[in-house]
Amino acid sequence: MKVKKGAVQDDGTQADSPTQGPLYHVPVLFDETIEGLDIKPNGIYVDCTFGGGGHSRGILEKLGKDGKLVAFDQDEDAVSNLPADKRVVFVPQNFKHMHRFLRLHKIKQVDGVLADLGVSSHQFDEGDRGFSIRFDGPLDMRMDKRQLLDAAQIIATYTEQQLHKLFEQYGEVSNSKTLAKHIVSARQQTQAQTILQFKAMISPVVKGNPNKYLAQVFQALRIEVNEEMDALKEMLLQLNEVVKPGGRVAIITFHSLEDRLAKQFFKNGSFDESEDDNPFVQNNKEQKWALVNKKPITATEGELKLNKRSRSAKLRVAERLF
Repeated sequence: MKVKKGAVQDDGTQADSPTQGPLYHVPVLFDETIEGLDIKPNGIYVDCTFGGGGHSRGILEKLGKDGKLVAFDQDEDAVSNLPADKRVVFVPQNFKHMHRFLRLHKIKQVDGVLADLGVSSHQFDEGDRGFSIRFDGPLDMRMDKRQLLDAAQIIATYTEQQLHKLFEQYGEVSNSKTLAKHIVSARQQTQAQTILQFKAMISPVVKGNPNKYLAQVFQALRIEVNEEMDALKEMLLQLNEVVKPGGRVAIITFHSLEDRLAKQFFKNGSFDESEDDNPFVQNNKEQKWALVNKKPITATEGELKLNKRSRSAKLRVAERLF
């Protein structure tokens, strides 16, 4: 939807540009996230995924003049959404580099960290980014356009075993083995450089609801292109050094793999589930984190009606104990 500069939006606010504010991305679980962070007016906070700046604006409203917000985003489009606010430090990098860039800005520890791991509405709605099954465009899916690997290269170069693994693990595609075998065979006769070409390539093996199937396939490719699981693990492991005792972390996930990583880290300080499952293993590790909510927070009926993309969102909030 195009909105003229200064036009009044449905929520009564003014739109500065078509890509700013609510039009760029509707922040999910907004109130629950801001409340969960328990923001101190003079605190230092990190938004790992600035995007349209929705959650960041909520944090800034709670901060006083001496507070600070460090916003990370590797997507160059996010820069246009930055507020003219001296309390904001913007870092145009992946959040896996959080600790390094906080040190560069002479910040030893922070009072809170937020990571909304969803793809922004803006990215889904821009056909040339290659994230959505709804448009044609390059088979890209790079969050950071500076990196070399894109989805088209994965389809063209990955082995059958590599493709099988990523579709099975990251997309939970029911016939991932068949899909991988078909791609390796089909790419000998045809290229898949665009979304339409790729959809046509795999159409003979699509199972069940085509939209759901393709969404799972695209999710798997996006996660692989952007190394999302590795980046999340690296960021979580840095929290022990980055967050002050008493500080809080809010993680919003959109699929089970992400949620499982966050849950296990806050529970065990690692990503190993076997310790809890094995009654013969005694875990003597001191708990550095306590979940503020035992179960993940999900969207209310009201939010689901306003924003369908919130249906798979889960929020976990944890507090650093020592």
